[in-house]
Formats: sequence, structure tokens, C-alpha cells
Amino acid sequence: MSVHEHEHDHPHDEISVESAGYYEIMETAVRELLVAKGMIGPGEIRRQIEVLDSRTPALGAKIVARAWVDPDFRARLLADGRTGCEELGISFYDDTALIVLENTAEVHNLIVCTLCSCYPRPVLGLPPDWYKEKPYRARAVIEPRKVLAEFGTTIPDDVEIRVSDSTSMVRYLVLPRRPDGTEGWSEEALAALVTRDAMIGVVPVTLPETIQ
Repeated sequence: MSVHEHEHDHPHDEISVESAGYYEIMETAVRELLVAKGMIGPGEIRRQIEVLDSRTPALGAKIVARAWVDPDFRARLLADGRTGCEELGISFYDDTALIVLENTAEVHNLIVCTLCSCYPRPVLGLPPDWYKEKPYRARAVIEPRKVLAEFGTTIPDDVEIRVSDSTSMVRYLVLPRRPDGTEGWSEEALAALVTRDAMIGVVPVTLPETIQ
């Protein structure tokens, strides 16, 4: 629903209460109450929506690409994920911490939120639907190799799989392994290889078939 701050005389399409769901009705009621009490303003709501809409996996891909080409930045990012992101001008709109987990030849990291759908939204945007579904949230912890295999990712038996459970205050981002054959590539070209799913840990970063 759009929020306008200017006077106008054109008609609006009204939302039917009968067609709205329970949570939609409650969200509208709480929001209107907060505005009426002066605790938040319509402009602030609009700005927050715009911030959320501006966040996409391209931000995370930018972080990964920089870590691949800059060892000093990678060290700082692994030490404090949030501070590392802020170095690249990526702001956080909440108080959550960000822990960046590096995949290596010995360890593969996988992110899940077993209780709900906590997710590094400041750097990845909205989570995919499958991330929020109960089967993934339960099985990723119990049988991660099987879950990864369903994404087409086969992890050798001698590679440890570490599953990290996000919380309301701590989020995780996977730093995937850089693909072989990308030496000398620019950060922009590297970032174009990095997908949202690679930064969750369900797939590796791979080269396009035309380059392989």
C-alpha cells in the first residue's frame, strides 16, 4: 500500500477488509496506531520499504569478489563481517551481527534458520521461499549432505560440513571458494559469478559453461 504525504483529490482503490488476511489486518492496525501516536511517520515507513527493496544479492556478491582479490580485506571481513561490509558502503538497518564463514578445501559451510527465517537481508535482500520452508529448516541440520545433493551439490566425504543456525541477532554469510581459472579477473567479473545460493552455501560458485 502506497503512503502519500501530499494533498490530492483523485480516488484511491480501497482494500477490502473481507479479502485481507489476519496478519495483513493486524499489520495495518498496528502501523496506523503507531502513526497516530506519533511514534513513526508515514515518510519513515516509506523510506524503510525503499531500503528493504534496494537490498539484493548483488551486494553480497560485491563483498565476496573483494575478499577474493584483497587478502587484507578478507581477513578483516572474517574477523568482523559487519565492519567489513560497511567498508564497502553497505549499511545495516538493524543491530544484527554478521559472521562471514569461509569455505575451504576442508570445510563447507551451510546456513539455516531452524526457528523461522533469520537471514542476512542487508547484504542479500529477501530470502528465497525454500529457505523459509520447514523441511529445509529441519533437514539442513539433520542431513545436510542429502539436502545439498538435492541442490546438485556433492560434498566429498572427507570435507566437513558445518551448519550455522541464524538467530534474531546473529546472521551468517558464506564466503564461497573462488573458482579455478579466474586469475586476473576484475572484481566486477568475479562478482557476476557469485549467486545468492552460493552465499547461503547450497551451491558452489562455478564458471559459465561457455568459459569452462
